Amino acid sequence: MRRCDADPARPDVRAPGPEARSGLMRVGLLDGAQRDRRPATLDELLARARLAESLGLRSVWFSNIFGHDAMTVAALAARVTDRIEVGTAITPTYPRHPYAMAQQAASTAAAARGRFTLGVGPSHRVVVEEMWGLSYERAYAHTGEYLSVLVPLLRTGKVEHAGTRFTVRAHLTSTDGLPVPVLLSGLGPKMLALAGTLAAGTITWMVGARTLRDHIVPRLREAAAEAGRPAPRIVVELPLALTDDVAAARELAGRMFKSYAVLPAYRAMLDREGATGPAEVAVVGDHDAIGEQLLRLAEAGATDFNAAPYALGEHDARLDTCLRALVEIGARLSAPLPLSVERSS
Repeated sequence: MRRCDADPARPDVRAPGPEARSGLMRVGLLDGAQRDRRPATLDELLARARLAESLGLRSVWFSNIFGHDAMTVAALAARVTDRIEVGTAITPTYPRHPYAMAQQAASTAAAARGRFTLGVGPSHRVVVEEMWGLSYERAYAHTGEYLSVLVPLLRTGKVEHAGTRFTVRAHLTSTDGLPVPVLLSGLGPKMLALAGTLAAGTITWMVGARTLRDHIVPRLREAAAEAGRPAPRIVVELPLALTDDVAAARELAGRMFKSYAVLPAYRAMLDREGATGPAEVAVVGDHDAIGEQLLRLAEAGATDFNAAPYALGEHDARLDTCLRALVEIGARLSAPLPLSVERSS
C-alpha cells in the first residue's frame, strides 16, 4: 500500500466497485486551505492546477483566506489549463459590493471560457468585525440581499433591487453569454434555505457524512424543490491524507486545522457529527480506506468532493502521489453532473 509519504510512483488504487455505488460524485482539489506550510506562491498554485488537470481531476478550487485573491487565481489557472473546472471556495461577500463581485466573476468566467464556478459566503464574525472592521450583524439578511443582486446580474446582466442593505439599479455588459453558477457556503438551516432557493447549491467544510446525510442534503434539496429550482450541487470539502499511519495523520490534522474547530459555523457541524475536532472528519487512510470514506460521502448525497491534501512529510513532493490516487479512486465514484446542475445559478 502506497502512502503520500512514500515514493511517488503511480499507486495501485483499490476502491469500491460499481456494484457498491449508490451515489455519483466528482472529485477535485481544494488549494489554499492547508495551514501546515508557507503560503503558496502564485506560480505554485498555477502549477498545481496544471498538475490536477494533467492527472484527470475534474475541478480545482481556490480558498480566499489571507493570501492571493481566489478569483484572480482562478482566472489565471483557467488560462494555463484547457478542460478542468476552476472555482472559488469561498470568496467573502462583506468586502465586495455585489456589483463588484458580479463584474469580477463575469470577467473570470470569460477568462475560463465558461469553466468557472463562483463560491461565496459571509465568512465569520471574527474575520469581518475584528479584522476588517465591518459589522456582521444579521449575516443571514445580508447574504439573502447579496444573492438577490449578484445572481440576477450574472444570469441576465441586469438587476433592480431596493433593499435595506443594497439599492442597485445596474446592468453588466461583460457576461459574454457564459454561465456563472453561484454556490453559497451554507451550513445552518437558514443559510441552506438560501443556497437552495437563490443559489445553485452549497459548499461545505468540516462536514462529515452523517451531518451531510441528515442535515445538509435534505434541507438543501427541500429548499430547491420548493423554489422550483434544479437539483442542487453539494460540494463537500475536507482535509485528506493518503497514508498507512492513520493515528499520526489524524493527530496532524487536529493540529493543522484546529482553528476551524472554534469558529461557530464549523463547530456546530462538528457537534452534529459527534466529532471533537477536524481530526475526526478528515479523510485519512490507505487507498481502500479513502475509497470507503468517499463512497460514504457520495451515498450521503455529495455531488462533488474536493480534497485539501496534507502529508506527514513534505507537501508538494508527495502531492503527485496523492492526486494520482485520488483520481483513480474518484473514477469509480464520478460521473458528469446533469446539465441543469452545471449551468444553473
